[in-house]
Amino acid sequence: MNENTRAIYVISVAAQLAGVHPQTLRNYERSGLLDPSRTSGGSRRFSNEDLTRLRRIQELTEAGCNLEGVRRILQLEAELARTREQVAELQREVQTVAAETTKQFRRDLVPVQNTMAIFVNRINPRR
Repeated sequence: MNENTRAIYVISVAAQLAGVHPQTLRNYERSGLLDPSRTSGGSRRFSNEDLTRLRRIQELTEAGCNLEGVRRILQLEAELARTREQVAELQREVQTVAAETTKQFRRDLVPVQNTMAIFVNRINPRR
């Protein structure tokens, strides 16, 4: 578990850090926008990652998006991030295959000084 995903803030501290009321966090959770961890006793615990997501939610709502619009935008942003990672992985694979192919071709190529060229007069082949 890295530092960003470790759930360390109780709801009142998370709300204070975000500058919102704790009820707002509960509403966001009910709407499916936030998913804080829970202690064995059921208390919410927010991570730095949750706070980053909360800031993004606030940016979008301040820009005029309703909660359903925010939810959809967050889904699309997550999908875009996954797609970018897949593209990056495919690019790494292509580079590996291209390097291996280039290595194979270099092994099969014959140096120019070891070759013989035959020129044929194509205009008048009988000459």
